[in-house]
Amino acid sequence: MTINFDSKKNYKVIGTNPIRHDGYDKVTGRAIYGADVKLPGLIWGEVLRSPYAHARIKSIKTTKAEEMDGVFAVITSKDIPINKDRDGKNSSKLNVDLKRDVDNILAYKKVLYKGHPVAAVSATDRNTAKEACKLIEVEYDVLEPVKNVDDAIAKNAPILLE
Repeated sequence: MTINFDSKKNYKVIGTNPIRHDGYDKVTGRAIYGADVKLPGLIWGEVLRSPYAHARIKSIKTTKAEEMDGVFAVITSKDIPINKDRDGKNSSKLNVDLKRDVDNILAYKKVLYKGHPVAAVSATDRNTAKEACKLIEVEYDVLEPVKNVDDAIAKNAPILLE
């Protein structure tokens, strides 16, 4: 069978104006999205991310955030169970080294890119979680970042992953 692409009668959608049954609700702001749903007992989460592309984490102080009303928990990489074996091989029952994967969930000793998660907060609502993140104090030792391939292959290139 040969299809004639020049003929408009072969197309059922292209070039037409389909009826958008949800269009009126979206335009007027009445449409309900997932972020609009607030269920009873819903817990909000927020992640504190690194402002640096490459830095050593000297300390993380979460006490102020933990004491804030409406905050359920604040976690850092130290709260991830695999942490005991971070400097060596994972000694869990799995026969794999999960160190690199776990370190990407929440930065352990270093942040490796701008936006690398450093801590996470759970709270009663979105604003409380955001405010609690602002109370977490992270002290960084900013290191030289690797911005491109030329930086990465340079003779004295910064070492990201030891």
